[in-house]
Amino acid sequence: MDGPAQATSGDASACFPVSVKAVIVRAGRVILLNNERDEWELPGGKLEVGEDPARCVEREVHEELDLEVRADRLLDLWQFHIAHGVDVVVAVFVCGELDRSRVPRLSREHRRLGWFDGDAVTGLPVPEGYKRSIEAALRDGAE
Repeated sequence: MDGPAQATSGDASACFPVSVKAVIVRAGRVILLNNERDEWELPGGKLEVGEDPARCVEREVHEELDLEVRADRLLDLWQFHIAHGVDVVVAVFVCGELDRSRVPRLSREHRRLGWFDGDAVTGLPVPEGYKRSIEAALRDGAE
């Protein structure tokens, strides 16, 4: 994520960047990326001014994984507190793959990628908001 907003708690004029993320499920497992904080996260990135959020998440998945997806529905929306004074609004979409035979390719933005079932996700260093989104997608039968 580029340039999260810095604001103090209770600052009514605070603005936060929006990050769009994708839950992509294949054979009951979700793809996650390992970031520079050594956390696992959903693929996605920063919403640009004037960009449609669904198109943004599709673009970001293509850039990060070389996968073609369709944003099927908005799943979750929450504020992520990254560090003191650094927050971002996260919009999570359930995304369907257009070609399940494609092998994801890792971009330079992340260190590793992996496919994890719901039980494995609970034991990984994954922000709680992502865990909640993944659990909801798997419970709803996303595929």
